[in-house]
Amino acid sequence: MAGPKGNAVIGQSGGPTAVINRSFIGAIMEARKHDEILELYGARHGIQGMLNNEYVPLFEQPNFVLQQIAKTPAAALGSIRHKPTKDECLKIFDNFKKMNVRYFFYIGGNDSAETAYIINSYAASEGYDLRVVHIPKTIDNDLLVTDHCPGYGSASKYVASAFIGDNEDNRALKGVKINVCMGRNAGFLTASSLLAKQYPKDGPHLVYLPENPFNIDRFLEDVDRTFKEHGRALIAISEGINKQGIYNLKNGEKPEYISTWLNNFVQINLPDKYKPKADTTSVEVDSHGNVALSGSGMLGDLLAIIVKSTLNIKRVRADTLGYPQRSFPLAISDVDAYEAYRVGVDAVVAAVQNNFDEGSIAIRRIEDKGRYEIETFVTPLQSVQRNTKSFPKEWIKEDGTIDERKFREYASPLVGELPMAGRFVKAIF
Repeated sequence: MAGPKGNAVIGQSGGPTAVINRSFIGAIMEARKHDEILELYGARHGIQGMLNNEYVPLFEQPNFVLQQIAKTPAAALGSIRHKPTKDECLKIFDNFKKMNVRYFFYIGGNDSAETAYIINSYAASEGYDLRVVHIPKTIDNDLLVTDHCPGYGSASKYVASAFIGDNEDNRALKGVKINVCMGRNAGFLTASSLLAKQYPKDGPHLVYLPENPFNIDRFLEDVDRTFKEHGRALIAISEGINKQGIYNLKNGEKPEYISTWLNNFVQINLPDKYKPKADTTSVEVDSHGNVALSGSGMLGDLLAIIVKSTLNIKRVRADTLGYPQRSFPLAISDVDAYEAYRVGVDAVVAAVQNNFDEGSIAIRRIEDKGRYEIETFVTPLQSVQRNTKSFPKEWIKEDGTIDERKFREYASPLVGELPMAGRFVKAIF
């Protein structure tokens, strides 16, 4: 039995990715095939567009435009980080009713799944016939249920490629190099730096995930030992490193992020004439309660200063890989692009053809004679919203380092081929 006949709305939310528009275009192309969907409207900046009736009619868009958008990183419709209030949900429903909207597709992470769940709950309470399907995306790769998230493979390809280049730079001009990677509470993206290791002495030599507690004194000991062993040190650090470690948090406990601690220390000790007029030492959070960690290179810079001053190493550098991790057009993984498009298609099929009332599209990995294959399925919105997935404990050794073999088996198919660095035959370094 097919779903009801009416219009559809699609939106994009949260941090963009290099392939989020693939899911967007996949949904459009599939929606065109179903008579139940009269028109598909793209909400400008997610919830904001639904509140203000700011839509892009999508069925009339030329195919060549859609094909170009599919290859373009970031959110073509514009994105937003906003948890709707009850009053806002009621306004959205009123707008949906006036527009005869019967299908709602929302592309995003766990916060977007929560928004979709809230809207679906209100629709059910009002007896409004609405199909709500969440389309997954996140470079953090931290959605529950699904094996992995569209967006992660391409972000990982960027990180691994950046570390391949930095490893060669670090070999040529030896010193300490720190790269800060995205990942608030999950270390999947930071761990992808390990895919850069192609020869025995390659970096990253040290990798720090938010799942494990971070101690600056222990960090300095690690750097000192590594520098003495290799004459250099290439280091991958998650922006979400914290004092407790995500694994050790109790129910309701919030992590003490090292970046927030260092930021507060610096601002408190600024000369009065340079101190911000407003209190910026308090933690900045969005409407979903997420602490803002990106947008500043302070974590890497301050750690570099601490290493240089404490260990007396002359050449210490730091970079924050930042937003290019999620929007670099030349690092798009073929597998990631295909899977992002597919979950967009399958979301429409689930809502219209299979008549699912609500759910999130998830990915299951199929082992077929060593070949990488997947299938998708629908999981309830409640199983995805709010909570997140951590880097698996079974991939962490007793000494806190990552089991590279297990991680490579998981991540390599998602990333695809990486550039190979050259080495002299019988080289002494």
